[in-house]
Amino acid sequence: MDKDPIAFILYISLSWVLLSVYSNFYQVYRYTRPVNILALIIKQSVFFLIIVFAFFGIYYELKIYPKPVIQYVLLSVILISAAKFTVYYLLQNYRASFGGNYRNTVIFGYNKKTVALEQFFNKNPEYGYLHKKTFNFKQDDFNLTRCFEYVLEKGIDEIYCSISELSNSQIAEVVDFADNNLKIVKFIPDSKEIYSKKLRYDYYDYIPILTLRTIPLEDSVNTIVKRSFDIFFSGLVIVFILSWLTPIIAILIKLESKGPVFFKQSRNGFNYKEFDCYKFRSMTPNKNAHLYQATRDDQRVTKVGRFIRKTSIDELPQFFNVLFGDMSVVGPRPHMVSHTNMYAKRIDKFMVRHFVKPGITGLAQISGYRGEVESDKDIIGRVKYDIFYIENWSLLLDLKIIFQTFMNAVKGEDKAY
Repeated sequence: MDKDPIAFILYISLSWVLLSVYSNFYQVYRYTRPVNILALIIKQSVFFLIIVFAFFGIYYELKIYPKPVIQYVLLSVILISAAKFTVYYLLQNYRASFGGNYRNTVIFGYNKKTVALEQFFNKNPEYGYLHKKTFNFKQDDFNLTRCFEYVLEKGIDEIYCSISELSNSQIAEVVDFADNNLKIVKFIPDSKEIYSKKLRYDYYDYIPILTLRTIPLEDSVNTIVKRSFDIFFSGLVIVFILSWLTPIIAILIKLESKGPVFFKQSRNGFNYKEFDCYKFRSMTPNKNAHLYQATRDDQRVTKVGRFIRKTSIDELPQFFNVLFGDMSVVGPRPHMVSHTNMYAKRIDKFMVRHFVKPGITGLAQISGYRGEVESDKDIIGRVKYDIFYIENWSLLLDLKIIFQTFMNAVKGEDKAY
């Protein structure tokens, strides 16, 4: 082991990460049962043991016998298992004893399956579900609109629907409501077909639950990978580009017009929370900057501003937003607060974009939907690409978008004004 410890550490660390992603080792949710966690640990341990043996098969001159290898793997697995179960039970006790980390739920439909789910919520506070109400669709005074009002009024996080109790039009209505109001909707399945989508199938105790929309960035491993990449990439840009470029841009901006070097604007981010988005100032100071986008031949844009907008240099300060955690390098572009409120009312599923952090660039931007929104067709197209990105995220997709963004900036884009 003394011969090449760095190679061993790198090999084992990388192998563990790749194996964890493959085996879903860190996909443990509040409703995951201990026996399922144990199964994940056993599966991970077996493959990890094979991987460690493979290393010493390559470096056979180290003359390591099987016993110390097994002891090393066993100790590693015991320590990781202890940490995993400790966190799992600490969270459960925190929910049950202190009422924290809760998700407010409602159920649409009243039958044996929904009653069983309601009992599960009420009898297992350690899972962190606070059940508010079960709506009986068979009652004469039932009104789906009133259900939606209740969900908004009580701050409900997750809606559970019995598929057998809803018509196709009602299902569509519930899905649209959930998408447009940042609510999670899940289904209690039966024999009825609902959508030709890739649904996730989970168990709450022994009750099957369908999740309509799978968001890869809800998985803890993917979240860590994306956040680590964001910190690394934004750090490189800040140190190697912004450190010397900022003084140059600042002098040019100040020479042409009076006003601050940076422009700060409130925008909506993850879970619809507002944050201050930073850019290099590209316009003369004006009262309408927070209300109206720049248009072609906009008189507010300065000469320096026209150049930095054309080359997307004006967006570079947003890497500080990335470093602070308000944004990501890649994601749906954030809109001005006034525009977000307007589009949320007019454009179906617009709010789905806020299930993830906004980005400096995104799939919609490299697909021809950057810059000014000239018609509803532009924003509808942007939402379509943003939802595809949210449901199909991967680090490889992020790298592809970053590369294409750079190429577009070099070539110049017609709508970059």
